[in-house]
Amino acid sequence: MRCSNCGACCTETEMLLSQKDITRLEKKGFNKNYFVKYDKQGYAQLKNREGYCVFYDRKKRECSVYVDRPSGCRVYPVIFDEEKGIILDDICQSRNTITEKEKNLKGKRVIKLLERIDCEAVNRRS
Repeated sequence: MRCSNCGACCTETEMLLSQKDITRLEKKGFNKNYFVKYDKQGYAQLKNREGYCVFYDRKKRECSVYVDRPSGCRVYPVIFDEEKGIILDDICQSRNTITEKEKNLKGKRVIKLLERIDCEAVNRRS
């Protein structure tokens, strides 16, 4: 994929986080209260600040934690739609640079990631 660094995917993000993502960013020195919010169902999501992901640098038009970015960001723009299954997100300007092979590979990772995140949310509710 060839990212255009437009920031569309970082605008009003609803990116889910796995515990592995949270731990990785904490090891980099970030307090989870800075970047994580939990919804009523126990799902962890990236926080937004001024309409953008807390890690998006608007001046540089890039992710400030790119090397350590969450798993969902790594597979983006491949996402799961409850009605359509694995798709490419329409808001991504660079979605046409994803090959079918890459979409399929990332799609498998998306499914595994969502299964892990679902289990973690259930455990937080328990």
